[in-house]
Amino acid sequence: MLIEGQKVALRALEPADIEVVYRWENDPEVWRVSGTTAPLSRERIARFIEEQSYDIYATRGMRLIVEVEGIAVGTVDCFDFEPRDGRMGIGIMIYAPDDRRKGYAREAIELVKGYAREHLALHQIWATIAEDNEPSKALFEGCGFVECGRRKEWLRRTDGYADELEYQCIL
Repeated sequence: MLIEGQKVALRALEPADIEVVYRWENDPEVWRVSGTTAPLSRERIARFIEEQSYDIYATRGMRLIVEVEGIAVGTVDCFDFEPRDGRMGIGIMIYAPDDRRKGYAREAIELVKGYAREHLALHQIWATIAEDNEPSKALFEGCGFVECGRRKEWLRRTDGYADELEYQCIL
């Protein structure tokens, strides 16, 4: 699977991605937004990549690599795929700070929206974002997502709890 835009291409995970996914998944900075709480082994990541080769209808999700000029810069996670109700969740991560704010995430989200609408016949995509994650809120709002809910004190922080916001985009 390859979905190409002007700046980025989205592609399926490959066995060659084990090392980059291992590095990203085991970075505590990423854990803050991914919900990960413990390191993952290369073996577990290899199994995860193998499982991604199955159909989204079987796995109810998929992870795509975001590439710029053939270099992996991040991932898009599509999860909680519900074909009956026509929806799925989305999360995005552009790993290196130098690769952020270049329009890669915005284009990746727009490509997923098109794929979801045209190939999966979905009605909507949703995302959850911490209330203090201003860049992500601006990103998703710029892609047509609207805030539709709030979970009070949902996320534990070192200094207390933060609310989590729910966003949705009707396709």
